[in-house]
Amino acid sequence: MQYYVDGFRGGDPDIKNATAKRRDRSEFAPLPEKVDVMIAGCGPAGLCLAAQLSQFPEISTMIVDPTPGPIEKGKADGINTRTMEMFQAFGFADKIKRESYWVNQTNFWMPDPEKPANIKRIGRVQDVADDSSEMPHILINQARIHELFLEVMKNSSTRLEPDYSWSIVDLEVDTTTDEYPVTVTLENNGINAGERKTVRANYVVGCDGARSNVRKAIGGELHGDAAHQAWGVMDILANTDFPDVRQKCLITSAHEGNVLILPREGGYLFRMYVELDKLNPDERVANRNFTIDDLIAGANRIMQPYSIDVKEVAWWSIYEIGHRMTDRFDDVPPGEANSRTPRVFTAGDACHTHSPKAGQGMNVSMQDTFNLGWKLVHVLQGRAAPGLLHSYSAERWAEAKRLVDTDHEWARIMSAPAGESVLDNGDEPRFMRQFKANLEFTGGLAVKYGESALVGLATHQALAKGEEIGRRFHSAPVVRLADARQMQLGHVAEADTRWRIYAFAGKNDSSAPGSAIHKLADWLHTDSNSPVVQFTGRDEDIDGLIDLRAVFQQTFDQLAYEDMPALLCPTKGKLGLQDHEKVFCVDHKGLGDIFDMRGINREQGCMIVVRPDQYIAQVLPLDDYQTLADFFAGIYKPTAR
Repeated sequence: MQYYVDGFRGGDPDIKNATAKRRDRSEFAPLPEKVDVMIAGCGPAGLCLAAQLSQFPEISTMIVDPTPGPIEKGKADGINTRTMEMFQAFGFADKIKRESYWVNQTNFWMPDPEKPANIKRIGRVQDVADDSSEMPHILINQARIHELFLEVMKNSSTRLEPDYSWSIVDLEVDTTTDEYPVTVTLENNGINAGERKTVRANYVVGCDGARSNVRKAIGGELHGDAAHQAWGVMDILANTDFPDVRQKCLITSAHEGNVLILPREGGYLFRMYVELDKLNPDERVANRNFTIDDLIAGANRIMQPYSIDVKEVAWWSIYEIGHRMTDRFDDVPPGEANSRTPRVFTAGDACHTHSPKAGQGMNVSMQDTFNLGWKLVHVLQGRAAPGLLHSYSAERWAEAKRLVDTDHEWARIMSAPAGESVLDNGDEPRFMRQFKANLEFTGGLAVKYGESALVGLATHQALAKGEEIGRRFHSAPVVRLADARQMQLGHVAEADTRWRIYAFAGKNDSSAPGSAIHKLADWLHTDSNSPVVQFTGRDEDIDGLIDLRAVFQQTFDQLAYEDMPALLCPTKGKLGLQDHEKVFCVDHKGLGDIFDMRGINREQGCMIVVRPDQYIAQVLPLDDYQTLADFFAGIYKPTAR
């Protein structure tokens, strides 16, 4: 963690200096008349976006929610490894690792062949594959995730806070103007219930759930189907003779249905998803009037010969499975992408819904807005043309489709009777096989963005076989040269909308003058064609948009820091202080060699260009300056320096 760059300041370094120009939050202060970004919904998607935007005092952001305050319990609880990598960028992954339950194994239970009325454990699967991520798969109360995002917002220079008890009821887009073209109608749901206000915005993002008013206002509809199957979910404190209650379990009974057990944070709490009744095609789950007693009784029937003795119910709910998504995630009608750019977006449940049992909803929702956030920032800063925003719907729709399709299959298998979900050869149940096949997907690691202005060709993929273009950057252990600290290379990336270029040195390259690393750094620093020179603002630090890091094959004691080029030890901030944290070496204490682990060509080395949302955009030879220049020129506008 770096701070003091603008001078010494005591106290918590996570709390930034407040900007002088920020919104009046006093009790009777009016709502703003205009904002750059209006966010509807304080769920994971909305708060993830607000936390990003809060770091930029030049961007005015407002986030509204109809509830009177933050949630305290219930809803989602699964955080996959990819999302944990994102949380590292926001600075709170370590807090979550300390507080949460880590999913290490998933156990499978089915009817005992000798006594089918009883269940029997038939297998175990390691939940997170070795070296698939440095992060764990965890379970924790969704409210705690909200709290940590709210903390990031409150600690930012803008001191951003939600406007609770307000909801978007309608909006209109004026396509004839570029200045605050979206007129938003807000309605109060609190002490002044029914009061309406209008706010004009440059952009609106609807993270307002499956019944999204934002989606409806732009003509979006959820398309899909329902499984007509009722399920219950309960977070409970209970005693049980079931031996695997502190491990994730998928349980299938002979005739009573299925249960999913998810241990939770704190050592005592656990969640149970309990299959209930099949619904008629014209029936809604509310018609059945299920109670918590129905859930507990259903769980005890399915788990025979074991039972649960519930001492306290922290939260429970009934739901029915549905799989739906919209045909686009923004307000641009089909066929008009060449004549207009998006002003309104939807994210999360507002544009894709599915069952909660695959543990993907909260994760995919946050990844939606992590994709959108940096693009909004760069457009609002004037760095990029508004056309960049078309890429949000193009990239995230494909991933939502994958989510809905995969979850649809998973829900079908989970709800199939035991006799209908076993492979013909009897080796293992189909739901266990499906679970294994989906490990990459459930970890959030299957996302791969296709070729576009933001994702280059795979021409030089062989230079880094383990860092696939279009997928997230896969971290590995390194040692920082300046202080010999062991760390993960990917952890240098913060949620600050900057690009990273990781330059991996070739054989015998120690960054002496004339070496490939030295020449690349000098070109980036001084050449008029360099994207650093062309697209970094006059008042910005040299790494304000593009952050160069170098990784060498030698150990830290074999390199001379004084040989490093200026761009790898730049001066920054008000005091012009030198940054000593740009250079890394291979790990020398047995955690692994990043060149071997990620298939980096040792002879030539390479550079890996990573987007602000941590996805790989390019793999290039160290001397392919022109391709690098052309790539960034296709995204950004030159700045006067």
